[in-house]
Amino acid sequence: MKTTEEYMQDLRKWLADTAQAPLEEMSTFFSKRIDGYEEHMSFWESSYRRFSNLLPDSCENILDLGCGTGLELDKIWQKNPRLAVTGIDLCSDLLDMLQKKHPDKRLTAICQDYFQYDFGVDKWDAVISFESLHHFLPDRKKELYQKIYRSLVNGGIFLLGDYIACCEEEETLLRDTCLKKRREAAIPDDCFIHFDIPLTLAHELELLRDAGFSIERVSDNPEEATIITAKKKTAPST
Repeated sequence: MKTTEEYMQDLRKWLADTAQAPLEEMSTFFSKRIDGYEEHMSFWESSYRRFSNLLPDSCENILDLGCGTGLELDKIWQKNPRLAVTGIDLCSDLLDMLQKKHPDKRLTAICQDYFQYDFGVDKWDAVISFESLHHFLPDRKKELYQKIYRSLVNGGIFLLGDYIACCEEEETLLRDTCLKKRREAAIPDDCFIHFDIPLTLAHELELLRDAGFSIERVSDNPEEATIITAKKKTAPST
């Protein structure tokens, strides 16, 4: 396993090598790579399994943000084939593949920006997201986490599996690089682009707690995705 210093050296070299590469709009990025998408994402196979095992068996109705072709859902449905899922993604090609894979499941696929989609209030047993939210700045994530919190039933779970920055230097370097490339290309703020801007674990947990969540568990494996189980606090009985 690389040290933080070695990792950062490799990251700085990669950013230098790709400095002239244009940013790509999010849905277009994935549509262009649809044929090899699942093979590429198989890197996370063990993380998908851990992720599914952390979803409480009591959940019956879940919302999946950035569901893609449903690689995390493949594992979740193996455990509970009757689970009802609403999956949201910007890329219609990924959603088409998801629906072809699972025509027999209780699945509602929605092609939309999940920042704009109405999650409802006190609706979901769980909201989940795997390797999607590291593309967004803290202010957007704070807004989203508050919306997720309101949409969960009392005691509901937000299960987040994601890429976490190893240190503040990585977080700052990637964010500054992304903002600089957006400015130079005159990309409007409301255009989603594919570029990783992960937060450190401390900053991710701070946003979740600020939204009202209690942190039930953090599964932080440097060789896999970090998985956070955050719970909506149960309202006191009256």
